[in-house]
Amino acid sequence: MRATSAHLIDYVEFWTQSKVVKPEEPVEKGVGADVVDLLRDHGIQPSAQRVAVAKYVLRTDEHPSADQVWHNVRSGFPMLSRATVYNTLNLFVEKGLLREFILAEGRLVYDPKTDPHHHFIDEGTGKIHDVPWEAVQVSDVAKLPGFAVRDYQVVMRGQKLPSS
Repeated sequence: MRATSAHLIDYVEFWTQSKVVKPEEPVEKGVGADVVDLLRDHGIQPSAQRVAVAKYVLRTDEHPSADQVWHNVRSGFPMLSRATVYNTLNLFVEKGLLREFILAEGRLVYDPKTDPHHHFIDEGTGKIHDVPWEAVQVSDVAKLPGFAVRDYQVVMRGQKLPSS
């Protein structure tokens, strides 16, 4: 018997205690009660574990590592293994729901924002900020001699200034 969206959401809600994964909160990409449909639309067979991971990682403003995803989701879904999180994140990247970046030496992070944008890393806090694509201009990338550029982004490092 094929589980319906409502059945999987109910199952995940039963195990979920954390505020960050409740489906009634509005989120980008339609993540919420229709997360099962979102996964299916991307060719992913939904399971309770995949739904739980999706409900966290697709709505966060952070750029979490796999361990951060595991820690946050596991707090409300204790039977979730680290291997399942890694496999699920890799699947989400493969299917275009997430992008993965090495933004710091040895630090792989996941970004639910898949549209073109740049990043700013605050060296004081380690927080990664999204920077709109239009805010940074790079000219003649396609004319870079000796290279066929497929994709690029700018990663800036420094300190975020206090808001006025």
